[in-house]
Amino acid sequence: MAVTGGAHGIGREIARQLAAAGARVAIGDRDLDAALTTAEELTGERHDDVAAFELDVTDTTAFSAFLAAVEHRWGPIDVLVNNAGVMWVGPFEAESDTAAQRQVDVNLHGVIRGVKLMAPAMRERGHGQIITMASGASKLAPAGEATYAATKHAVYGYLNAVRTELHGSGVRLSVIMPAVVETELAVGTATGPVRRLVAADVAKAVLDVVRRPRFEVTVPYRVGLVARLAAVLPDPARFRLLRAVVPNQVTGVTDRAIRATYENRSLTDPSPTVEQRGAPE
Repeated sequence: MAVTGGAHGIGREIARQLAAAGARVAIGDRDLDAALTTAEELTGERHDDVAAFELDVTDTTAFSAFLAAVEHRWGPIDVLVNNAGVMWVGPFEAESDTAAQRQVDVNLHGVIRGVKLMAPAMRERGHGQIITMASGASKLAPAGEATYAATKHAVYGYLNAVRTELHGSGVRLSVIMPAVVETELAVGTATGPVRRLVAADVAKAVLDVVRRPRFEVTVPYRVGLVARLAAVLPDPARFRLLRAVVPNQVTGVTDRAIRATYENRSLTDPSPTVEQRGAPE
C-alpha cells in the first residue's frame, strides 16, 4: 500500500494503522527526511514492511518514479491512498494567484495524476483500490475556503466519473470526506459546533474502507446527512443551516499569525510536504 503525504498528520496515522493491520506501507513525501523518520518510528520489528520514498505529487515523472520504486521493492501496489493536500483560508478576493494555483496543483492535479498512473495497471490486473482524502468541503463549501472547496468539489466529480469508466473492472475508488481534523493544515482555523476530529478518526475510516470498499465515506457520518439536507433546502433555510453547523473562515480564524506561518511555508514555497485535512470550515 502506498500513501502520499505520509510523513505527517493524517498520512502518518494512515500509514501507522495500515502497518499495524499487517500491510506493507510505502510512505511518499516531499520531505524525505521526515518520511524516513516516520518509517523508522513505525517499523517496530517489521523492518522490511514500512519504507520511505521521496514524492512530489505535482510532478508526473516524480510520481511515476515513486510508484516504480515501491513496486520494485514489493511488487504490484494493491492500494494507493491519495492524501497530500494544502489549504489557504480567507476572503476569496484576498487569495493570491500563487496560493490558488498551489491548491489546484496539489489537491486536484495530484489526485488526477495518481489515478492516471495507477488505475490502468490495476485494471489490467483486474483488482486494486485507490482511496482519496477529500473533505467535507467536497459537499459543503465553507466561507473562506473557496479555492480549497473548489478543488475538493472537483476531486469528487473526477472520481465519480472515473469510477463509471472503471465499473466492472475490479478497480475500486473511494473518497473520504472528513470534517475539521486537528492537523497542521487546520492550524489557526475555526472549528464551529462540530467536534474537531483527530487523525486517528480519519485513518480508521481509511482502514475500514480497505476492508469494506465503498465509494463515499463522510467522517463523522452526520456530515453526509447535513450535505444531503443542504442540497434540497431553499436558499434561506440552507444558509441558516450552514451558519449553524459550518465554520466561517472569513471571520472565524482564531490565530492569524500561526495561520500565516503555515500558509507562507506550504503555499509559497513548494518544497515542504503538508498533509490532507478535511473540512467543512
